[in-house]
Amino acid sequence: MSSSTLLVRAGIALLSCACAVQAQARPLDAPPGQAVPLADYSLEQLSDIVVTSVSRQDEALGRAPASVYVIQGAEIARSGATTLPEALRLAPNLQVARIGAGSYAISARGFLSPLANKLLVMVDGRSVYSPLFSGVFWEMQDVALEDVERIEVISGPGGTAWGTNAVNGVINVITRSAAQTHGGLATAHAGAGEKGASVRYGGQIEGGPHWRAYARGMDVDGFALDAGGRDAGGMRRQQAGFRLDWEAEALDATFSGDVHDGRLRAGGDQSRIETSGANLLGRVEHRVDENQSVRLQAWIDHARRDQQGVGAQRLDTFDVEAQHMLRLDGHNLAWGGGYRYSRDRIDNGPLLRFTPARRSLRWSHLFVQDEVTVAQDVRASAGVRIEHNVYTGSEVLPSLRLAWDVDARSMLWAALSRTVRAPSRIDRDFYVIDPLDPNAFLVGGGADVVSETARVAELGYRAQPLPALSWSATAFYTDFERLRTLERNAVGANPPAAYVLQSLGKGALRGVELWASWQAARGWRLHAGALLQDVDVGREPTSRDSTGLSFLAGNDPRVTWTVRSAHELSARLRADLALRYVADMPQAALPSYHELDARLAWQVRPDLEIALVGRNLLHRRHAEFGAAGSRQLIERTVFASAALRF
Repeated sequence: MSSSTLLVRAGIALLSCACAVQAQARPLDAPPGQAVPLADYSLEQLSDIVVTSVSRQDEALGRAPASVYVIQGAEIARSGATTLPEALRLAPNLQVARIGAGSYAISARGFLSPLANKLLVMVDGRSVYSPLFSGVFWEMQDVALEDVERIEVISGPGGTAWGTNAVNGVINVITRSAAQTHGGLATAHAGAGEKGASVRYGGQIEGGPHWRAYARGMDVDGFALDAGGRDAGGMRRQQAGFRLDWEAEALDATFSGDVHDGRLRAGGDQSRIETSGANLLGRVEHRVDENQSVRLQAWIDHARRDQQGVGAQRLDTFDVEAQHMLRLDGHNLAWGGGYRYSRDRIDNGPLLRFTPARRSLRWSHLFVQDEVTVAQDVRASAGVRIEHNVYTGSEVLPSLRLAWDVDARSMLWAALSRTVRAPSRIDRDFYVIDPLDPNAFLVGGGADVVSETARVAELGYRAQPLPALSWSATAFYTDFERLRTLERNAVGANPPAAYVLQSLGKGALRGVELWASWQAARGWRLHAGALLQDVDVGREPTSRDSTGLSFLAGNDPRVTWTVRSAHELSARLRADLALRYVADMPQAALPSYHELDARLAWQVRPDLEIALVGRNLLHRRHAEFGAAGSRQLIERTVFASAALRF
């Protein structure tokens, strides 16, 4: 039994004796942090939600000059989502495609792929991307959704604030302070093909920090196959964690950690993936005075991912960053720097190889960002980040944003940015071995692969013309250079590969993002959102890439839209509906589809809620990603759930 499995079970045991610990904890009169019904928020309250991912400082959502959508914790609870990727479907500026039981392709503004490498994902400020391919293994990412305060989703470049790889978007999952999650919460859900449970308990040690601990597990069956039959695989996952929060007059501190263990199988041993890992994060913020503060954050992460027939990876990462925030003479300044170190060890499979099998990578950065009021209703924000990596040296990531408060209820903003995606291990060190000649390669990593660059122009408008109506629109254009291509190798070249990776691609991305909220009646709110985009990718004249646009552009629908309804039918009964549309994906000949999710919840008593959830109700099965003949079909699912507070 793995050490991570033992730690998960230890976490469950810890929670089972929470009542004994409560003898040292502060007693509770009411369960703080209980989700407020979404329809009880006014639109003014929603526009005043504080976001931090745009400028690295607290600012009201209604004043943020970026295409940012915030998923509230109450929205997640009402959606019936049981995993982080399913919760991300609530953001209209994201593309989410389910591939199998635990596999997803998620991106913002194009390049949709299970190996998408232009989206930065963080959990409480801890990056979860893999340096193997600059993307996210979604089967390894889970959070206690009941503890999520909000998810900030930025579509568009975030390189100045967050660094390379934040090319097309940033996702920042922010969990509640332990002070907001006192008491106990147990949840369970079960239905055809899926079941899971979680338990969380929190309190305050007398005269000390607030705390919480949690454990959760899930089991998902495999889906039907497009070619016929049923996938014998599925997903099983366990996770446990804790969080401590100290709050003093001038000092806040947070310490958190998680352990996880899981298995994903897509039929047959050759597709079995076993994962485990653990992480620890510490963050301290000191408020020097009302105009300045200093923040220091550090985290470590260990991850293991074994895929039978492909290889096994062990990855250890350490990250530290400091930031100083200062308000002075009309300026709102944030500056700082950081360092990251990762060390991996790969046990190569028979046909796929990373060379060298062990590698240490280092990144360092400095950044500065300043917001200043240039006129009565006009604000300007300028910043630059200088980041150094072992592959391409130093990269410069500048950004300029302007915001004009047209009146008290509307804002027009514009932005110009340059960002990059730095090479990863898969670009430089990855080889596909020729099965007929173990000393030769079909595909080899390219020493000539350099950073992909993106120059982005955005124009946005956000308004609340009526007390019951708010909306946002963003038009964007991105010019890509030095995109990754697969080129025929020269005869006698070293390595002796038939094809090598190079940076001879280029392209353009243009589109519009729209979303709106309407308070149709007391206790009834409607949300709608749409993404219209066109990804046009080509090659430099010197390129001989024969793989075509599919290798470069992924598989992107030109149109997606969603409509959601949150309705308080009575004081105890709530109904939620979510209808979505995804246009066809031409590269894999995947047809367009409509789907409907629904949830009906009954508040039996103040501490108990039961619900019936239906997913994909319009079709028995449908495909969301993959090539014909090999893709899995996502099935209709109905399950019951319960949540008990104690």
